[in-house]
Amino acid sequence: MTDHVRAALRAQQIEVPSWAYGNSGTRFKVFAQRGVPRNPQEKIADAAQVHKYTGISPIVSLHIPWDKVDDYEALAKYAGDLGVRIGGINANVFQDDDYMLGSVTNPDARIRRKALDHLLECVDIMDATGSRDVKLWFSDGTNYPGQDSIRARQDRLAEALSAVYDRLGESQRMLLEYKLFEPAFYTMDVPDWGTAYAHCLRLGPKAQVVIDTGHHAPGTNIEFIVAFLLREGKLGAFDFNSRFYADDDLMVGAADPFQLFRIMHEIVQADALRNDSGINFMLDQCHNIEPKIPGQIRSVMNVQEATAKALIVDTAALDAAQQNGDVLGANAVLMDAYNTDVRPLLAEVRAEMGLDPNPMAAYARSGYADKIVAERVGGQQAGWGA
Repeated sequence: MTDHVRAALRAQQIEVPSWAYGNSGTRFKVFAQRGVPRNPQEKIADAAQVHKYTGISPIVSLHIPWDKVDDYEALAKYAGDLGVRIGGINANVFQDDDYMLGSVTNPDARIRRKALDHLLECVDIMDATGSRDVKLWFSDGTNYPGQDSIRARQDRLAEALSAVYDRLGESQRMLLEYKLFEPAFYTMDVPDWGTAYAHCLRLGPKAQVVIDTGHHAPGTNIEFIVAFLLREGKLGAFDFNSRFYADDDLMVGAADPFQLFRIMHEIVQADALRNDSGINFMLDQCHNIEPKIPGQIRSVMNVQEATAKALIVDTAALDAAQQNGDVLGANAVLMDAYNTDVRPLLAEVRAEMGLDPNPMAAYARSGYADKIVAERVGGQQAGWGA
């Protein structure tokens, strides 16, 4: 393998979400596990374990108010002392009774103001933690025709986004996420990448689109969206996960590893894997029945494998086949890379980084899981909505 492939794999960075370490489940049941964090500090400590064994996950996203603390500068220092740093600040305007009919698009001006104040609070937290990104996802929408004016809701959304955009510092960004459906089932106010893109385009260069890989209709060609937004300079981040039916938030690469490879191929082709490309590669997953830390380690490894396969695509042969109209030949080039076992390569890269070649086994041997079960007795476990 060439040196540039190894160098790219060593330099890769994956951001992990604080909420992945808490208790989660379905709308029917949240399953509690022993040793789950009880506060943001313990979530960050668990995230630091993922970085310790993978070597490429030094960033932790926060979710407010789930990760609310009195002193965010101290929290950022705590993270730094563990070898990680605070990443995106995720706003939450979907778990308050006031938001039943929407947050920033609610017909009630008082509720819209309440939601906007929270978004601006998240920018304040960015200032305190040194975070670059505020990530916005809205559950806002309607369930029935005629429930509210679709156009008026877009006006209210635009007004709120503009207020947040104007509050951003020079090096800060707004990342706008979309979702096809749920919890609103007639209209979502930001249902797709086109809606997010249109709002971000109007706002300016500090507004970027987030692609959550689970937030699309069945059969959607996600790599097309990736390629388009890359071309337009509007792809700001990923939320990596897998889904079988809808927004399942399963481990990335679990349902369709070939899709993950195709996405990473577009990233590599655009030379957007670099840490200075402006793209935030983040996991967004809920580990309902599997242990939390190993679930995140395996997810990082899945992204690594897809990336390694994308990096070894024979681009010269691919370009030649494409230029010659060789349909089967071009497809074969991609399939050859995808069908290559890159696990030995990644084991070598980890050894070069001073890591155990097998992160899962190394974590299992560490005794950390038994340690947190013994130590984290009492208190309120973190979980969905906490």
